[in-house]
Amino acid sequence: MRTAGPRPEGSGAPERSDVPEEQIAVHWREEEYYRPPPAFIGQANAPDPDILRRFTEEHFPHCFRAYADLLDWDTYWHTTLDTGDPPFWKWFVGGRLNACHNCVDRHLATSRNKAAFLWVPEPEDEPTRAITYQELAVQVNEFAALLRDFCGLKAGDRVTFHLPMVPELPVCMLACARLGVVHSEVFGGFSGAACGDRLADSGSRVLITMDGYHRAGKLADHKAKADDALRTAEQLGRRVDKVLVWRRYPDRYLSDSPMAQGRDFFVDELLPGYRGRRVEPVPMPAEAPLFLMYSSGTTGRPKGAQHGTGGYLAYVAGTAKYYLDIHPEDTYWCAADIGWITGHSYIVYGPLALGTTSVLYEGAPTHPDAGRPWRIAERLGVNIFHTAPTTIRLLRKLGPDEPARYDYHFKHLTTVGEPIEPEVWRWYHDVVGKGEAVVDDTWWMTETGGFLGATLPALQPMKPGSCGPGVLGVYPVIYDDAGNTVEPGSGRAGNVCIRNPWPGIMQTIWGQPERYVDLYYGRYCRDPRSTDWRDWPFLCGDGAVQAADGYLRILGRIDDVINVAGHRLGTKELESACLTVEEVAEAAAVPVVDELRGRVVEMYVALNPGLDPGWELEDKVTRAVEERIGPIARPKKVWIVPDMPKTRSGKIMRRVIAGISNFTDVGDISTLANPEVVDRIRHQVQAAKLERGEVPRELTEQEREELTSFGQAE
Repeated sequence: MRTAGPRPEGSGAPERSDVPEEQIAVHWREEEYYRPPPAFIGQANAPDPDILRRFTEEHFPHCFRAYADLLDWDTYWHTTLDTGDPPFWKWFVGGRLNACHNCVDRHLATSRNKAAFLWVPEPEDEPTRAITYQELAVQVNEFAALLRDFCGLKAGDRVTFHLPMVPELPVCMLACARLGVVHSEVFGGFSGAACGDRLADSGSRVLITMDGYHRAGKLADHKAKADDALRTAEQLGRRVDKVLVWRRYPDRYLSDSPMAQGRDFFVDELLPGYRGRRVEPVPMPAEAPLFLMYSSGTTGRPKGAQHGTGGYLAYVAGTAKYYLDIHPEDTYWCAADIGWITGHSYIVYGPLALGTTSVLYEGAPTHPDAGRPWRIAERLGVNIFHTAPTTIRLLRKLGPDEPARYDYHFKHLTTVGEPIEPEVWRWYHDVVGKGEAVVDDTWWMTETGGFLGATLPALQPMKPGSCGPGVLGVYPVIYDDAGNTVEPGSGRAGNVCIRNPWPGIMQTIWGQPERYVDLYYGRYCRDPRSTDWRDWPFLCGDGAVQAADGYLRILGRIDDVINVAGHRLGTKELESACLTVEEVAEAAAVPVVDELRGRVVEMYVALNPGLDPGWELEDKVTRAVEERIGPIARPKKVWIVPDMPKTRSGKIMRRVIAGISNFTDVGDISTLANPEVVDRIRHQVQAAKLERGEVPRELTEQEREELTSFGQAE
């Protein structure tokens, strides 16, 4: 059901010449509301509007007791929020609990034979593996015993994982949590050197990896990356004592990398010595660190977000219950990777704390074809589906009609990771959701632990392109560069901040507390000596506009704003305009240094299959940008390319194409899923520019730094 949403003041104007430097120019038109289906409202976990009142600011911070009460506590807390050492907030102080107990043990009395995970290998001829809560408990206990007794690990130690999407990864996480050991999972698609940087920074002395795994139809040699990781770590002064290697198939070794005697050990050869062992879960202080999650795309020293135990676990359990609407009887599939924060929060800790059944999938969503996700959903009875806009765009591009071929029925769809364009949102709702499901467009980030902006699905209508208001107990505000509040409904944008702490917020940057304060609080802190949380707004790093109804539209990372003749244009707004052209499957906006206007926009677009590029389509894209935004945003050039350079998780690497457009270094492309496309795009673009006489000048150091940082959010 659709209804008209309010139009923000000033929307629809073709061009804004009065936008000051500290404002991001916004020309995005407001979209209509979509109401949740009555059938969804009737079964929702949060159907009563009174929940909105209970989480208003007058009830903060005690409103979050409702989340903490979803957990089992060994010792109840005495202070909900301790603000004595800002901005190092402490939640549920005095409380003790164990994350593994809350995710596994407490479900055994009633649900021991229920599936915790349904693991789907990428090869379709391999069977799906169901792992019950009882089987998960046995595996976690045995591996915890191995970590404690063979590796000598204890509470407070750190362990690094470099694992793909296999069931052994949550087993490792939960075994560490059982012992109070801090885990750090490095995304499996990252290089060995990237793993080594993070391993050294965390101070881990044990690395846990796998010999190989399936991805996009190929069998990857993963153990070889461990050797690179150890070399990098040793150069940084960290020596690893033990490398534990899981085997993808127990009867063979998939890697060409030799096992180092006395250092490398096959887990399946060690586990028989711990068969049947039980390890009591260690009651940890609520503020004890649970895991480190390193942000991607950083320069210099790695940035490890440290997340605590009690506050984090309460927050992901509460948001999973009320925003993902997870019930114990649901079959839930988050198609993210556990190597990112989404996988930690909404594949492992949140859903398991609620005792649900989750699907884990090993491989690429389009292998062997774009119907694969819908076949899995049909066969396993998935009714909640959670994925990223990059994956949605890819599935829309390669199989726009595939969902209609399969008899699945979702009640709830989630998007995560970046803003979703309205045209893509509508395909997700109408075609993937078959008009039966709510869509929750969630906004948050690694540092925040869980959702910041989203619609409470039974109570707040959906609006394409907008994530919604702040979630329960989270109070957003938008500031300009001078610290002035940008009022909702003004049609102006700025830097979105959160005015208050919340239980899922990171505790610090591992080993770099000064950097934590500077990055997230330094810009808008009103009084560094104050212990009042109101003086410490958290800078999220995104540009946004807030409509009169309180809904946020995220415009992209602050670093990814393109300044054209004094107008700061958000990349997502530009890209959304391109995607209104039906022939366009993907779009990316990049800045190009220009002598007259400072920067101009160049658009890269990839077409839907079967279409040929031509000047007519370039012109059509240009007109769409002008019509949706205004003449100031007119691209200098539209490049129609065969494909976009992407990470293995499907993110478009905008810094790579920005480097190509500016004839500068594209940076490291070793972790791209399709590195071969970079040379094809470089030849196409740079040859055409040189033919037109666009001989590049040497960039200044500042210009090079700007282009290097562009797209770091990816």
